[in-house]
Amino acid sequence: MKTDQLPISEYSQFNATYISAAGNVEMIDELEICLHDFIRFVQNIPMDKFDYRYAEGKWTIKDIIQHIIDTERIFAYRALRISRNDKTPLPGFEENDFVDNTNANDRNIQDLLAELSAVRHSNLFLFKSFSEDQLKRTGTASNTNISVRAIGFIIIGHQKHHQKVFQERYL
Repeated sequence: MKTDQLPISEYSQFNATYISAAGNVEMIDELEICLHDFIRFVQNIPMDKFDYRYAEGKWTIKDIIQHIIDTERIFAYRALRISRNDKTPLPGFEENDFVDNTNANDRNIQDLLAELSAVRHSNLFLFKSFSEDQLKRTGTASNTNISVRAIGFIIIGHQKHHQKVFQERYL
């Protein structure tokens, strides 16, 4: 399935930004391809940029990579719960609180990339395991309706969004 086949009723206006950033791609293929593209991209960033902040109070590149990891874990948990037909509304999360409570800037960039890779590969298995019916299931997360398949595209678009931020504001 490609993003242009995803009904807008399966995600919020807020998430439309990430769906759009994903591009018109096959979800499973792109979950893997964009991971490798991102790792290659990050490995070409000069070492002195990983702790750089383009303005006071902004996150570093390491902070953002940890944010991508944390957010992907949360999205995958939501996809799992919804795919299993759990109708419990799932709460949102405060991304700044998460970033403020990591030690991303004390970590080695290769460790962050290895963790991102491990999380993504785990999620590839998760999304490959879903049946068509499970992918179409919807639930409530952050007070909005969302489908399992929309979450897959949001994971892709969220990563691509931050890669674009790196290019525009950090490099």
